[in-house]
Amino acid sequence: MTNNNSSSAIKNHPCKKTPTALLLLLSLLTTSLLLFRLSQNKIILITTATKPSLLIDDPCLGRYIYIHKLPSRFNTDILQDCESISRPKDKISMCKYLENFGFGPQIGDGVSVDSKYSPSWYATNQFMLEVIFHEKMKQYECLTRNSSLASAFYVPYYAGLDFRRNLRRRNVAERDAAGKEMFEWLKKQPQWKGMSGKDHFLVVGRISRDFRRNPDNNSLWGTNLMLLPESQNVSFLTIERSPTSHNEFAIPYPTYFHPNSTVEIRQWQDKIKLTNRTVLFSFAGAQRPSRSQNGLVRSQVIQQCESSSKTCTFLDCDVKANGCDDPMSLMKLFESSVFCLQPPGDSLTRRSVFDSILAGCIPVFFNQGSAHKQYVWHLPNNDGEYSVYIPVKELRTGGKSNIEEILLGIPNEKVIGMRENVIRLIPKIVYNKPNRYKPDGETLEDAFDVAVEGVIKRIEEKRRETQE
Repeated sequence: MTNNNSSSAIKNHPCKKTPTALLLLLSLLTTSLLLFRLSQNKIILITTATKPSLLIDDPCLGRYIYIHKLPSRFNTDILQDCESISRPKDKISMCKYLENFGFGPQIGDGVSVDSKYSPSWYATNQFMLEVIFHEKMKQYECLTRNSSLASAFYVPYYAGLDFRRNLRRRNVAERDAAGKEMFEWLKKQPQWKGMSGKDHFLVVGRISRDFRRNPDNNSLWGTNLMLLPESQNVSFLTIERSPTSHNEFAIPYPTYFHPNSTVEIRQWQDKIKLTNRTVLFSFAGAQRPSRSQNGLVRSQVIQQCESSSKTCTFLDCDVKANGCDDPMSLMKLFESSVFCLQPPGDSLTRRSVFDSILAGCIPVFFNQGSAHKQYVWHLPNNDGEYSVYIPVKELRTGGKSNIEEILLGIPNEKVIGMRENVIRLIPKIVYNKPNRYKPDGETLEDAFDVAVEGVIKRIEEKRRETQE
């Protein structure tokens, strides 16, 4: 009897399992260790209860993003104070541009004479990227509130709009204050401490020069946001990057077109393929001070366009001229043009580059820093296949030839091929509606998708460097 009880006790002892149970336990431990190693690379955090099949099938694996809930003074309060964002020379209050996810007032109804402009066309302001990106990020399919799952951390600080609000303040310390306060808040968050901000990114809707006020040359323009010590670790997505920066990445200016679906994008591409282009080349812009290199280039471009009146159309965008206030007028010009001139203006880049691509007009650049060296995630390296480059020296007095002769010298077959390549770029340079409908299940990557993919890849590279 005693022996039977002893045998029963041994049999039921927790340390004695059947071979099947031991194998199962060993398998669970092995799987847990493997998944834990994966979690160390920030791919995903796993416990022993996680099913391996869920890991394999997770479409957000390596794409999760955590949005910081910043104090409202860094974003929504700025929008509520939208009148302060407007400047005296603005013809339309900036408050109007905040409508429709930051796309601005709708300009097409799909019914009128301009019926090809669907309800997805808006009078979008070029400085609204911070709002547009934030609204789209709220609808991103791989958001997480579990920061241990996140591959990247988005900081929705509206630095560009904040800068515009404080533009007229002579006291630079007041202009710099919000950026410093934002980073002080971030550094207190547990998510910052893991990589000291190297897995964080911000989107700014102005050129980087506006956030690089150099104290050594007594410059009064801009803020010092990008020169702060904390800024050296984060990634900045901006409409124009500094060529010497290691952590800035340029993404497209917003255009007027914000489609709902892939079908709508395809329809627009088909329409502009058939557009009758009666103008060889055009330029929409205004004069710039001739004391600068960019101003001299502008003057030459305008002069040559006006002297080639039979082949070139000049749309004066001077404040007094009112020529560029209507988005439809701009689009009609670009749609009727074979080539669109894109000389530098206040800076190397122009929103007009993306408006012309949207219209199927081949861009003509005069500085290699105006496009393909800027927007490396969105534009292909083979810039000669979709654009024309004319060195500045060709515009100077005594140059080998003028703009008209250069463009007329391009074979018609090549022009057709270049235009087709330009039209292929359209899906990746527009910002679709945040709640875009996918009727056929197909989706084309838009400018937002390409930017998110690019910044996650960049952060993953920084993560590997840190671990090594």
